[in-house]
Amino acid sequence: MFEVKAADKPDERRDFPRGHLDAVHLTGLDFAVGTFEPGWRWSESVAPIAGTESCEFAHNGYVVRGRLHIRMDDGTEGEAGPGDVFVCSAGHDAWVEGDEPVVVLDFAGPMAQDYAKGPQG
Repeated sequence: MFEVKAADKPDERRDFPRGHLDAVHLTGLDFAVGTFEPGWRWSESVAPIAGTESCEFAHNGYVVRGRLHIRMDDGTEGEAGPGDVFVCSAGHDAWVEGDEPVVVLDFAGPMAQDYAKGPQG
């Protein structure tokens, strides 16, 4: 099997307060470009859509721009910035650190089909 799609022509765009997600759906992989403006915080911008207290999706990400702060439900926290590759398990909050928008490339299984779309997103 070979499948290819252009990231600049996403299958869908999901808007939420202070950000959006452009998703490309492939067999066995969802690729998303997340753009988060200063002031964006998952618990404020996406939690009302998801209907959960914390993000219940795992992420495999690469930060293109800005600084993203992540706090796990167990209290562990850290930041990822430009050029950083990160893995984040389900059960976390995240927010933009500073005045620059954050752009993250997210490679996952079928995550992007449901993220910021309703219960558990």
